[in-house]
Amino acid sequence: MELIIYGLINSISLVLMSIGFALAYGVSRVPNFAHGALYILTGYMTWVFLNNFGLPYLFAILLSLFLTAVIGAALYQLILVRVRGMPISEIIASFGVGMAILELLRWAGLRGTTYMLPSFIEGTVEIAGVPVDLQRIIIVIAGFIVIALLWLFTHYTKVGLGLRAIAQNERAALVLGINSDLMATVAVALGAVLAGLGAVLILPLGNITVQTGYEVLIFAIAVSVSGGLGSWVGAAVASFLIGFAQIMTVTYVASHFHLVVALLMIIIILITKPSGLFGRQKELEERV
Repeated sequence: MELIIYGLINSISLVLMSIGFALAYGVSRVPNFAHGALYILTGYMTWVFLNNFGLPYLFAILLSLFLTAVIGAALYQLILVRVRGMPISEIIASFGVGMAILELLRWAGLRGTTYMLPSFIEGTVEIAGVPVDLQRIIIVIAGFIVIALLWLFTHYTKVGLGLRAIAQNERAALVLGINSDLMATVAVALGAVLAGLGAVLILPLGNITVQTGYEVLIFAIAVSVSGGLGSWVGAAVASFLIGFAQIMTVTYVASHFHLVVALLMIIIILITKPSGLFGRQKELEERV
């Protein structure tokens, strides 16, 4: 039961960490390698608003998410739109921005155990004899709510349907009058918000550190590559596969191998099925 419960919690955490990356790429076809930096930046801004400005916790979170959305939109409009369609340049540009953000935070003093976000609710409960923090239960509930709301948004709103249209066939969407760059901007901004939302939910379980930003980026890439680049459903499924594999590795091998599991998953998927579990980008090449 402990493996099942904590495997579920870890899997939902991976969903929250990576779904924004998968969404942004699925629509804009631009890999946002600043994803991990935006994750940490949101947590850091929340901490600053909460401790230095004395804002209420909820308002600090909402303000941080709003600023993260603005930063994500600006990142696309000022930088990524200029290199869109050039894969290597997209990776270098977004990763460069992400490194700049993280290293500026390190230079500003983001190190050690100084920066911590408070839990939403203190305490633990027992589930089938397994003690679980209430914060982790909130993460699981919030994860399912995010997945449901994202599905409803992309299926029953005008903007969401526009995002799906661009993701499925950009040329056809352009013919129908859908602004590709506008939808890509919305996707990157929404992906940044989802990264930030994951941060404010998960970071209360640990410290806000620069290293976490790099790890979150690796997890997001592992989940997206394993599930299939551009597939949001694939990202969710891959999160559960990697999440349970990490918990089993931590339980039976060693705790510091959880990052190795994500890297091994990338290698295995690229060797056996380069398009990912639900990807379609390389299906023709794989058949040939």
